[in-house]
Amino acid sequence: MRLPCNSDARNPRFFLAFACVSLRNLRATLAATKRRSKNNRETRKSKHGRKVVRSVAHARSGSSVSASELLTVPTRWVKFVFAIFLLPLCAILSQTFFTAFARATVAQRLWTGEEFWFFCLGAILWLIAFFGLPRPILIYVFGHELTHVLWVWLMGGRVSRFRVSRDGGHIVTSKANFWIALAPYFFPLYSILAIAIYGALSLFLNVQPYGRLLYAVIGATWAFHFTFTCWMIPKNQTDLSDQGTFFSLVVIYLMNLLLLSVMLILASPQITFASFGADLLMNLGNFANWLVDLFQKFVHRH
Repeated sequence: MRLPCNSDARNPRFFLAFACVSLRNLRATLAATKRRSKNNRETRKSKHGRKVVRSVAHARSGSSVSASELLTVPTRWVKFVFAIFLLPLCAILSQTFFTAFARATVAQRLWTGEEFWFFCLGAILWLIAFFGLPRPILIYVFGHELTHVLWVWLMGGRVSRFRVSRDGGHIVTSKANFWIALAPYFFPLYSILAIAIYGALSLFLNVQPYGRLLYAVIGATWAFHFTFTCWMIPKNQTDLSDQGTFFSLVVIYLMNLLLLSVMLILASPQITFASFGADLLMNLGNFANWLVDLFQKFVHRH
């Protein structure tokens, strides 16, 4: 069977018109596709360059506020209040330390021991070097940043960059808190290293004859830590300002005083951890009684 043919389909003008319409449709389709592709690229680009900022409070149309938003306060405020509550502990520990030191020095004649004199000798030699010679800034910066690294590892973090120069230094780490930030100001790294090296050598050698030298090195390195800490604190250190300056100073003072108390106990045969703890508890009890008396007087007056 043969199909009937349409005479218009064989006309050349028909084919020309059909080709022009198809070409226009194709061009319109390509233009629309190009516009959509351009819009998609711009959208992806804008999303890629956008930063997500998390806010602690969200605007609400109503007047109700959730309990979590009411409890959200800046961490610096919390640290400031916490530092205020630490002040009595600083005072009590200071009283206990100076009382024990005076008792050990005067009554128990701590000042006559070789350990005390060699410790003081090392400290005096360092003070002369600190004020009379060029200061070893690079050695301090290296110890400062290395202390940060050690405390990052102690807290379970990782360090990806370590930079030290005479102008300063920094580390890049996966973990940060106030212990890591403030550690160089209360952790005498070089004194700890001297004690660790002495202890390691004592396992294989007889280092007892060099005990005097150890106390001299501890005195010099601790004075190194103390002088550089006092010298660096007024220089607007970001370690302190980021944590709150008042909170940082209280923690630094308390931790350094605690370290001095441990050193005093170890250096004095007459002072033990038990006796020092008993004095500390007695002073704490006296402070608590003073607070109770003060509160009762306040209540009676009102």
